Amino acid sequence: MLTTMLTAATASLCAQETITIRIADRTTREAIPGATITTADGRSYVANEKGEISLSSNAASCTVSGIGYASQTVQLSRQQRLVLLEAQAANMQQVIVTANRQVQKRSAAPVAISSISAATIHETKATTIDQLINKTPGVFMVNLGNEQHMMSIRQPMSTKGLYLYLEDGIPIRTSGVFNHNALLEINMTAVKNIEIIRGPSSSMYGAEAIGGAINFITKAAPVEPMARIALQGNNTGYSRADLSTGATFGKLGISFNGYFAQNNNGVLERSDFKKWTGTLRADYAISEKTKLSSSITALDYYSDMRGSLDSTAFRNKDYSTPQTFTWRQVNALRFKTQLDHKWNNGSNTSIALIYRDNSVAQNPSYRVKDDYRRAGANWTGKKSLAHGEINDNSFNSYAAVITHQQQWLNGKLNSVSGISVDLSPSTYESYYIRINQDTVSRKYLSFTERPDSLLSNYYTNISNGAAFTQLDYKLTENLRLVGGLRFDVFRMSFRNYLPPSAFSGSPNTTETYKRFTPKAGLTWQPHKAVGFYANYSEGFVAPQVTELFNGVKVPDLKPQTFFNYEAGGWIHLWNGKIYADWSVYYLQGTNEIISIRFDDGSFGNANAGKTKHQGIEYGINFRPAREWLFRFSGANSTHRFVNYSDKEISYNGKTMNGAPAFTGNAELQYKPNWFPGFRTGIEWQHNGAYWMDPQNTVRDPGFNLLNLRAGYEWKCLEVWCNVINLTDNYYSINTSKSAFGYAYTVANPQSFNIGIAYTITGKKK
Repeated sequence: MLTTMLTAATASLCAQETITIRIADRTTREAIPGATITTADGRSYVANEKGEISLSSNAASCTVSGIGYASQTVQLSRQQRLVLLEAQAANMQQVIVTANRQVQKRSAAPVAISSISAATIHETKATTIDQLINKTPGVFMVNLGNEQHMMSIRQPMSTKGLYLYLEDGIPIRTSGVFNHNALLEINMTAVKNIEIIRGPSSSMYGAEAIGGAINFITKAAPVEPMARIALQGNNTGYSRADLSTGATFGKLGISFNGYFAQNNNGVLERSDFKKWTGTLRADYAISEKTKLSSSITALDYYSDMRGSLDSTAFRNKDYSTPQTFTWRQVNALRFKTQLDHKWNNGSNTSIALIYRDNSVAQNPSYRVKDDYRRAGANWTGKKSLAHGEINDNSFNSYAAVITHQQQWLNGKLNSVSGISVDLSPSTYESYYIRINQDTVSRKYLSFTERPDSLLSNYYTNISNGAAFTQLDYKLTENLRLVGGLRFDVFRMSFRNYLPPSAFSGSPNTTETYKRFTPKAGLTWQPHKAVGFYANYSEGFVAPQVTELFNGVKVPDLKPQTFFNYEAGGWIHLWNGKIYADWSVYYLQGTNEIISIRFDDGSFGNANAGKTKHQGIEYGINFRPAREWLFRFSGANSTHRFVNYSDKEISYNGKTMNGAPAFTGNAELQYKPNWFPGFRTGIEWQHNGAYWMDPQNTVRDPGFNLLNLRAGYEWKCLEVWCNVINLTDNYYSINTSKSAFGYAYTVANPQSFNIGIAYTITGKKK
């Protein structure tokens, strides 16, 4: 643990003299409310919401501590002082907020939850989010390039809408229009820490929180004026500039965090992209008990779309692509203002108002289809012709979330209850494009726009109202019982501006879905260093707009429902030098929506799928000395079809495609005492073999990846060098096989990412 010592101005003070000390996070410079100071004469003090403590003591020194931080001893001074605490790796008593929307200790939550600290984010210098969240057990985010992605948490790697992505506890997108690339809308520079719940959490957050929920918690203003500029780039065309700045002026704190990233002329053909995003946040302390926080995030993103490679191109290590014009563009705006009020020590209320404006436009590579194709034993169509489309899916959201926390029975019973309303009108438009294809190279050369050839043009008014409650009862000092229940009502009003057809969609209609979602659990901590938990939870996914209305008739669909049973625990050994946690789960999926053939010979969506998922997730952190840290996380799992068929082909009993039996991540870090400010570490990422197809005929071997990181901080200056894919391993990060052939997604080659940052801090008077 890194210890910061403050030089004493005097050895002792008279009892009447008051000293004010501010306590903040060493990485983010944010205040740490609830931090404590214990003086040498035995007095204790607790920091207020601004991280400040005013104390009077004759003692010459004190111990400063906070939950999740390494304690340190400092000398008291007559002048106002700032104490910076460093986040402690793998602390069982870390503070989390995602489990029940309120601040609580990790040991009190009966869920599988991991937290990625501000210190880890700062030291990793991730250029994509997967470089961070893949450090946690049972999580594998598939990097598709240019911050695009798929996800795998207690599910196979896929684009399915089984995950909920949150920003400060609020979904970044509305339900019903899930986008598997949603995390490219996150402003990574504005993120303070990340919390990941594995398994269903619909009882608290609603639909789509099946495999897991990922909550990105944003930075507040620093306690003293601060500005940080960072520049970085690598040898494969990537460059990025970050700006973070902020200050606190009495009751008002203001911060701005943003970055611009781009990739030009990379090793992979058509891998260019540009992204600009910024977050402006203001926090105002209306009184000691009332705080108003507002933030606005804007995003402008554009990326070429490579598409996948066939088996021949992949075998030849061909970084080219048949695509020459496909692209994706995302524009997003999110605004939130939240009022928090503490009525007393055991009662507080928060009211959040949210607005979203989101558009995803694209000329997608996955919509490009050759006209020349096999028809039985023969081939038909033109070799020089292909077909595609350009589409745009947009929505606005007007939402509100009201939450109240209350303690009862002298603190033994705690309740968190609330209501939420989300009104999100959505539009979708697509039109046909005619594509010219080279008959020899098979490249798609150009296309002719046909705005008059509309394929789809519709409007959907999506509304979601919900009420939820969670009770936490301390049965004994070491045993807690937790129960929760949520009720959701979804209403989708669909209006088709075109005549109904297989391309344009269904006739005008309105669909309504209602769902109760419960959970129950317990935590037992027989010793301060050992704890166990168990829970039962349910999750659901209401049908997506595209699943409901993209056919001639509207199918009679029910929400997909998942039932989760899990148990786990954690332990500290060797005076806290070893920390381990684990979870065992069994997850059943029912009413899963799949495409089937109806009696009249047509195809459509129906609730006809059942799956089961089971496994064990585990992590260990070992710090034998302050200089060294070893971390390992892994998951062994099986994912099987129970009752599942696609166009009359049964997959019952088969292993689900894209589901490795083992994933793991390990890291060894070194911070030498003899070289203060220097850090280095090597990381191993492993993805095991998996079936490419649901028939289980061909396996992908998986991959091993090594990353090397090093950095040095001296006063206001920081430099770093990260080597991603150290051995320049050539592999596919995601592979599939279908009736159209093999599809390989080539991973990024070896890259040397070099960066420099300069931080300016001012003194608050």
